[in-house]
Formats: sequence, structure tokens, C-alpha cells
Amino acid sequence: MTGRKRQAGVELEAADLPVVGWREWVRLPDLCRPYIKAKIDTGARTSALHAHDMLIYTENGVEMVRFTIHPRQRNEEKAITITAPVIDHRHVRSSHGKTTFRPVILTTLELLGQRLPIELTLVGRHSMKFRMLIGRQALRGRFLVNTGESYLSGRLPRRTPAAREQSNTNIGEES
Repeated sequence: MTGRKRQAGVELEAADLPVVGWREWVRLPDLCRPYIKAKIDTGARTSALHAHDMLIYTENGVEMVRFTIHPRQRNEEKAITITAPVIDHRHVRSSHGKTTFRPVILTTLELLGQRLPIELTLVGRHSMKFRMLIGRQALRGRFLVNTGESYLSGRLPRRTPAAREQSNTNIGEES
């Protein structure tokens, strides 16, 4: 095996791809400012974002979804309400074998300093440890995954209470 992959007519050298760990801090800059701890899940085909209070509606002929996220694990106080166009609905089978019909949105993923388009299914992940899963479709041809490592993009810096308060007051729809 040579480490070369062919994708869309271009030969990719595996050594040229950036490496991520099995969990990373990511941002969705088109949706919200805070970082989200994501599980890099090569067993999942699609990427998923924990969302609740979802409302799907039509505005000017465009299907939209309004939902709330809590970007920090084990912190239900910080809530961010997001509105985005729905680009699709998909049947997705969970790791438990249950199939759900989920809305899909298109947004930007920021990982390792790269900004990439990503399709996210929206689902209630209340019982799951991670607020976000990044699946194979988002990773393919862009990153290699080292399952023995974590946070290769770096850990979040600790912020003072004053800095946290400052960021909370400048965020728009976030509360």
C-alpha cells in the first residue's frame, strides 16, 4: 500500500494531509462563535450537531430551521439560537441501529485553522457525550485521523470570568 489515494482525478499523498485526533475543538463560524468539542467519528458517514427546540418552517419559499444549541458539554446555561436554511432531509441510522429522519444544513467547519464546507444533520444528542460528531464525508481527502491522539488542534485557553462575561455580551442571539 503506497499511501496515495485518488479522489476527483487528483492523486493525494496521505503524508500531505493534516492529522486530527479522535476528539478536537472545532468552530462553526457561520453559526456561532464558541468552540465545540467534537468527536471525530470515522464510523459515522454523516456529521451531526446536537440541536433541540427545532422548528422547521417556510420563509419566502425557503425551508428554514430554527434550533438551539448548548456548545459546552454539561453546560445547559449557555444557549445559542440559530436559524439556517434546510438543504435536505436524510434518513440516518444511529450506532444503536435506530433510523431517524433529520434535517440537513450546510455551514462552515473550522478545524486546524482550515475552513471547510460541511453538511450537518441536526439531532437531539441529549444522552451522548459529544455535542457534535464529524463523520467520514467531512474528513475524506482532507484529514487523517490518529485515533490515539486528542486535541491536535490545541486545547482551549482558560478564560478569566471577566473575559467570559465580555464574550457573552457581544454575541447577538446567544444567551
